[in-house]
Order: sequence, then C-alpha cells, then structure tokens
Amino acid sequence: MTADNETPICPFDFSEALDFDPALAKLMQRGSPTRIRLPYGDADAWLITGFDAVKQVTTDQRFSRAGVIGRDYPRMTPEPIVSPESINVMDPPHSSRIRHLASQAFTQQQVDSTRHRIVQLADFLLDDMEKQGPPADVVQHLSDRLPQHAILDLLGIAPEDWSWVEESVHQLLIVGADNKEAATRAKADLTAYFEKLAAQRRISPGPDLISAMAAAREGEEQLDDKELAVMTLTLALSGQDTATCQISNIAYLLLTRPELMQHLRRRPETLTDVLHELLRYIPFRKGVGIPRVALEDVELDGAHIRAGDFVHVSYLTANRDPERYPDPHVIDLDRPSAPHMTFGWGGHRCIAMPLAMAELEAAIGRLVERFPGLRLAVPPEEVRWDTKTIRRFPLELPVTW
Repeated sequence: MTADNETPICPFDFSEALDFDPALAKLMQRGSPTRIRLPYGDADAWLITGFDAVKQVTTDQRFSRAGVIGRDYPRMTPEPIVSPESINVMDPPHSSRIRHLASQAFTQQQVDSTRHRIVQLADFLLDDMEKQGPPADVVQHLSDRLPQHAILDLLGIAPEDWSWVEESVHQLLIVGADNKEAATRAKADLTAYFEKLAAQRRISPGPDLISAMAAAREGEEQLDDKELAVMTLTLALSGQDTATCQISNIAYLLLTRPELMQHLRRRPETLTDVLHELLRYIPFRKGVGIPRVALEDVELDGAHIRAGDFVHVSYLTANRDPERYPDPHVIDLDRPSAPHMTFGWGGHRCIAMPLAMAELEAAIGRLVERFPGLRLAVPPEEVRWDTKTIRRFPLELPVTW
C-alpha cells in the first residue's frame, strides 16, 4: 500500500514465526534510502537498510536522537516508548557522560560476578519445569521469568513489586491505538517509583545495580536521581524485552532445526558463538525503533536527506546485508565472527549487552544440558506468535522430553 505521494505505508505487522518480513525485505532490495510512512507520527521518514549506511547514521553526529523530543515522530506505537529524559534520546556529549557512568555497573567483571546468581535462577526455574513434568511451556517457565526476575533481582526491586513492574512495563510495548492512555499512565507511574527508589538507594546503598549506578563517578560527575530513575526504567524494559523474546526465539530454532541442537550438544563450548549467529539471524522485532533527525543536509547512498528529515535505521536488514554476511538468510554456525547489530550500534548500543548475553548463555546452556531429549510437544505450525507488541516471539513453546 502507498500514500498519495507514493510513499510506502509500512505497518510492519508481519508476525509469522521467525520468517523475515517480506515488506522489509522488499525495501531492503531497493539498496538506497527509501521514504516510508509508519502507523503513528505526523511525518514520513527515510529508511536506511544497509550495514555500512546504518553504521554511518548511528555514529554520525549530523543525525540526532535528541531532535525527536517534543515532536510527533514516526513510530510503531501510539505512545512513544521512550521517555524524553532517556539516554536513548540523548546525543553526545550528554549521552556519553551518562553512558560512561551507567556502564560502570555493566562491565564484564561486574556481570561475571553476578553470573552465578543468574545460573542459579535458571536452574531454579528449570527445576520447577522438571517437577511439573512434560508437556511444559518453556515461555512460561523460563523465557518470561528469567530475564525479568534477573534484572529486577539485580536492581534490588522488592519481590512484592515485581508483578506490578512487569505489567506496567508490558503496557509500554503494546502497539494498539487504544493503549495510549494506559501506556502514558504506566510510564509516569514507573518513573515516579524508580525516582523514589533511586533517592533511597543513594542514602542507603545495597549490593544492587541502582546503588552501583548511584555510586559511579567520573571526577565530580555522577547520575542524579532523575537520570537514575530513567536508566532503571530502561533496564526494566530490557528485562521484558530483548532477552525474554530471544530466549524463546532461540529455543524455537533449536527445537525446529535439529542440526542446531545437535551442534550445541556435540560442541557446548561454542555456545556463545552459536548465540551470536542466531541473534544476527532472528528478526527480533517488527519494523523500526527510535528515529534520528538530520541536523543538516546529508548525501547518503545516493539520497539527499534534508535538514529536519526523520531517519530510521533497520538493524534487521543490516544483519542480513549480503555485502557483510555471505548467504545472510542462512544460519551458518561456522560463519567467521563479525559483530551484528541486534544490540544496536554506535552511541546507543545497549550498555547492558554483557548482562543480556549472560542471561542467554544461562538459559539456553542449562536448558540444552539438562533436557537431552527436549523436543516440541506440538507441530511447529501450531505454535502461536505475538501479534500485539513490537516484538517477535512465540506466546507459548510447549515441550516434552
């Protein structure tokens, strides 16, 4: 479908298993930046699809995330998911300061020190699944619970508040137009809750990530309570977002492609490399995320992008760029290592990536090791997939062993 000016209208609502969105594939084949219209927002946007072009936009300061603040920018959800104060809509040098301070809580050393807690939690959840016996739902027992519980535990959120936080965060991810009021209210409530918590942790710190971020310093610089609250909300979102969906997606691929499961059983030491190849391959979301605004006229891949234009990048198409990944639509477990864009790129690359990888390694590693006869309990075509949010993931993954 196209608008009157022949700009493609892109609902990006494709959600059939882990097949690549054919509308996105068609736009990708055009090769050069393309104008698109999204479901919400008052303007068109440029869509950038190639790996190198996406890399340029995400690292070139002529393209500003902060420029979207206060504007009805083109997006997938009725209410913008991101708060105006979020690091996700900041530009350097302000974003660099906050990223540097917050990332001190997510160094590889810090994550390694908490890895045993994540593995223990994964085993606890799998113990429960094993006690229930087959058939059991991997989504219910593991995917939904591990990343959410891990991040809320590491943030030091009181267990009695977990259910409310998880439900409020979920409201922010729903794409339906009738959800706008609920999403607005949920965002305000969560921000106020985390701001109060940040103030408490600054006075009375504990062994949690909020306290660690509050204590982080660069000379005289440190995060204020509002910045801490917004960063905590961003992390809570990540707990119900990427890792949750990806545990289910990766498990689905292992259960429906026996050669992948056999490879991991035969060579468990390759787990991290296998996960990165699957993360590259999986279309983990619908459409696009937060756009940037061109601060000046820019020539990019044959397109003249004018100052003030919105520019979206697609990490999904960048991960399938044949110029970077030979046979990009094939899962190649022997593919030479090349960084992918599933966790973003440039100044907005996910600072919690080490934590997300630790969760994926614990979840998939323990699942594969503990259940040697694991298999789907229903035909693959009977697996139901999410259609309400911006993410791609199975709603249930019934298994037996």
